[in-house]
Amino acid sequence: MARGRFITFEGGEGVGKSTQIALLAKALAERGIDHVVTREPGGTPGAEALRALLLSPDNDWGDRAEALLFAAARSDHVEKLIRPAIESGKWVLCDRYLDSSRAYQGGAGGLGDEDILELHLIGSMGLLPDLTILLELDPSEAARRADDRDAGAADRIGAKASDYHADVRACFRALADADPDRFAIVSADGTADDVHARVLHAVDSMAAAR
Repeated sequence: MARGRFITFEGGEGVGKSTQIALLAKALAERGIDHVVTREPGGTPGAEALRALLLSPDNDWGDRAEALLFAAARSDHVEKLIRPAIESGKWVLCDRYLDSSRAYQGGAGGLGDEDILELHLIGSMGLLPDLTILLELDPSEAARRADDRDAGAADRIGAKASDYHADVRACFRALADADPDRFAIVSADGTADDVHARVLHAVDSMAAAR
């Protein structure tokens, strides 16, 4: 049986990851490609329980505790959902993955990339996506979209200061620039269909290359 593909969507708050994953899932279904849509933190019962702890404004996790919890959630997610799906031939579309930990806790949080990658090697055996789509959008427009989405009730991480999110955006771009074979940088400007066309081009380019 042919191995499936693993595609992750990354980016700061309000760039439209969920919308683009839904549109790509629809396109894959129309092509007859069996697929799974999932998210991080989350995707399995155990990881979803950790998601509730991580994102609740009632909890004040430090950066190290946050990184450990994300790594634990990811380990369960990879073991019980992502890896079995890929090995069964399905495509996995995931809203956030390792690179979010690298950008949020490793970069903006100050832990460093090496520590995040070491946690990933231990917890998830270093599994990397076949393609990571980094959605980029003007910060002011992204903030407006995030405010509309959250209706004034952002989660604990989304509610962090603007300079923190600026660091996150810079970290994402640095990761993408350092690994152009895995990352596709996609402008999230324009209509959802405009962005979807760019995403589909990146996915088709990946499929043609492998």
